[in-house]
Amino acid sequence: MTAIDPARAVAVVGTGTMGQGIAQVALAAGHPVRLYDAVPGRAEEAARAIAARLGRLVDKGRLDTAGRDATLARLRPVARLDGLADSALVIEAIVERLDAKQKLFQELESVVADDCLLATNTSSLPVTAVAGALRLPGRFVGLHFFNPAPVLPLVEVVRGHATDEPAAERARATVAAWGKTPVACADTPGFIVNRLARPFYAEAFRVYEERGADPATIDAVLRESGGFAMGPFELTDLIGQDVNDAVTRSVHEAFFHDPRFTPSLAQGRLVQAGLLGRKSGAGWFPYTDGAGKPEPSTAEPHEAPAEIGWHGQVPPVCAPLLDMIEEAGVKVVRDRTPREPEWYIALPGGTRLTLTQGEAATPRSSGTTIHLDLALDYRSCARVALAPSLKAPEADVRAAVGLFQALGKKVSVIDDVPGLIVARTVAMLVDFAEDAAARGVATREDIDTAMRLGVNYPRGPLEWGRELGLGRVRDILSGLDREYPGGRYHPSLSLRRRAAVEESLL
Repeated sequence: MTAIDPARAVAVVGTGTMGQGIAQVALAAGHPVRLYDAVPGRAEEAARAIAARLGRLVDKGRLDTAGRDATLARLRPVARLDGLADSALVIEAIVERLDAKQKLFQELESVVADDCLLATNTSSLPVTAVAGALRLPGRFVGLHFFNPAPVLPLVEVVRGHATDEPAAERARATVAAWGKTPVACADTPGFIVNRLARPFYAEAFRVYEERGADPATIDAVLRESGGFAMGPFELTDLIGQDVNDAVTRSVHEAFFHDPRFTPSLAQGRLVQAGLLGRKSGAGWFPYTDGAGKPEPSTAEPHEAPAEIGWHGQVPPVCAPLLDMIEEAGVKVVRDRTPREPEWYIALPGGTRLTLTQGEAATPRSSGTTIHLDLALDYRSCARVALAPSLKAPEADVRAAVGLFQALGKKVSVIDDVPGLIVARTVAMLVDFAEDAAARGVATREDIDTAMRLGVNYPRGPLEWGRELGLGRVRDILSGLDREYPGGRYHPSLSLRRRAAVEESLL
């Protein structure tokens, strides 16, 4: 199936920020574009806003004057729906209400030709339900763009229960012709990105609710250790706490209150208080004039130990640490006895420094432990997080901090929360992705593509799982599940099966 001919008109209904962005994308691809909004005058305002954005592109040298003028000549606001009659594709970006969308598309069916492709940009409503009221539901698809649409490359192409394969393929081909990256997904709650991204926010908020660390520190650890572009607190302040909370609640409701999708009480209180983030002047952080952003908790300088012990079989993700420690001039005494099942660094006072396995350090029956959080890459990361057992001697905590400072890292010492910050977040992301792939939400390749491009993750979650080893991911989640019974952290059947197969091949 080929893409819609650029000579054919594309219509956008709903002229808010997203509608304007989608219209700009279609214009850039060469289509005549029709703009319609139910509020009188809004379509004309949107056309002027698009013209202003194109003017800024000219000012930046990214578009010449002739190109701008030719583009604007193809843009036409219309006052009535029948002005969309010649459209080959109509994309809706109106209010997120099922009844409003169904009514709009029923009216459109009496206006456009039967071969016109109809699409919704919904991020939270079932595509199948929107199409359910239509005479020809087979031509209806979801085209979920990400904001800002002219900039972000990802588009989720959602096939409803009644969507015909040729319609879905035509939509995918058209999106690709527009220079976007389409990913095909089934009509499930949250589609790919909004479904799989929930743990990125939820785990951070839970660590905060348990007083494990403050928002600035959690953000810093996920950025500087986990490799994420933004932390969840600053990101939800940018998105809007009301918007992010509404998506979480919608997915939670759609999955029949599955505990994995439980909304955050702390975020809910922000919404109730009207602290919605940047747009309201305050959210997790203040944004008024002169308000400084809180700094993350960073340990004061301490001396590195002169010598440490190196025991057990090191997990591949931690393997660079041995060379880094020796390069820093710290003597490493390696254990030559038969390998222990758990890798750890022995600190001078006898405390074990080891990678988190999902459980808290304090309840251990013998010895003292300091847990190390996961990092995307220990050699290049700027910060690491440590969670000492309540029984860990202060001297060994200082030694652990000094050891990583000698490697050039900032260190955040957080409370003894199970799974720390990065490890529990990444483990949940991997598990959500494995579960979605097993349920046919999307192909494994499209899942990783969606999470890299849609929310700018440093790795696709399935790729991350392969690098960590699915057995390790399963074990982290099993540790969390023991600490927090109730099903939220229970590893999915797909993860457990794939981990077993992976381990059988070792």
